[in-house]
Amino acid sequence: MVVIPAHNEQDRLGDCLDSVLRAAARIETPVRVVVALDSCTDGTALTIPAGVSAVRIEAGNVGAARRAGFDSAAAQGISPARLWYATTDADSRVPPDWLRCQLRDAAVFDVAVGTVEVAWSQRPATIRTDYEKRYRRAMSTPHLHVHGANLGVWGHWYRAVDGFAALPADEDVDLVTRLGRAGARVGWIADNPVLTSDRRDNRVRGGFAGYLDDIERAG
Repeated sequence: MVVIPAHNEQDRLGDCLDSVLRAAARIETPVRVVVALDSCTDGTALTIPAGVSAVRIEAGNVGAARRAGFDSAAAQGISPARLWYATTDADSRVPPDWLRCQLRDAAVFDVAVGTVEVAWSQRPATIRTDYEKRYRRAMSTPHLHVHGANLGVWGHWYRAVDGFAALPADEDVDLVTRLGRAGARVGWIADNPVLTSDRRDNRVRGGFAGYLDDIERAG
């Protein structure tokens, strides 16, 4: 199951879904894709194609949106022990083998924590240089980056720690931290990066765009 939270993403969600559906077509395992529409006031819902599900909430909170998407699987009566959750972001594009690699990692780990690459288009070149130096610096073993744009977890472990908290940012870091403390095997995966935007129109206070804003202000 793939969950994508979206708040007013009519210009970006289509590309994200195209990439997820391409990745789903490369594996034999059935894949359900769910968009969690959170407080959308634009045409985001109209960009969702047939075959992709949607849940609607009015939380204005990315943690609550991811949780609502994940909870929709429980409503279908799917056993958590047989369900692999994957999540990405509406402004991101996953690689064609994203789900194939996640299932590979699911055979070894309880949680797969992946990396991102940035599709640079809106930020100055100096910001790109500074960001990439910082990112590479943390690419040790394990790489220690946590991104909601590239994350997977077995359903029974997700339920064991009560899932995503309703946090306005860093809900991904919080979840991975609790999973690690609970004893889950965390895989820090560096060979399956997701392409994410360098957007300026941040959808949450903090988050990845906020991190880029901080680098730019510091520069």
